[in-house]
Amino acid sequence: MTEIIVIVALATNNCIGKDNDIPWRIKKDFQHFKDKTLGFPCIMGQRTYESLPDGARPLPGRENIVLTFDKEWSEKGITIMHDFNEAINYVKNKGIEKAFITGGASIYKLGLEVADKLELTRVHKTVDGDVFFPEIDFSKFEKIESRDDSEGEFTFTFETYKRKND
Repeated sequence: MTEIIVIVALATNNCIGKDNDIPWRIKKDFQHFKDKTLGFPCIMGQRTYESLPDGARPLPGRENIVLTFDKEWSEKGITIMHDFNEAINYVKNKGIEKAFITGGASIYKLGLEVADKLELTRVHKTVDGDVFFPEIDFSKFEKIESRDDSEGEFTFTFETYKRKND
């Protein structure tokens, strides 16, 4: 069975973006993201995909599954889908170990409904932004791992949550 994992870095105020970019640069978080997702499909929206740096688009070593409403949009080297549930069924039908939901906000909102696990990087800072992570119903998840770290001006915590069995 394919494990569906939401992976995100979010500020204290749940901010995840500003002007189609991440409002911080934390190398340890980028490495964490790479270590977790390398070799596994990453499901994201078109705006999130387009916000990736030129050298990282598509994300190397991962199948990039991009969701878009634009039936005419195309990009070389990625899998394009037009429905979130279609993307989830696609990765589950491949029989792979896990797949990651990597943003943006509307994709995360859908992802929280189906996620087996959450990989959160909690950046301990309130930042100005225009995209925010949806509220998490923590009654549905239990924290299984937590590790504090810092880099430059930032302190942050890597947290892993697993969906509770009902």
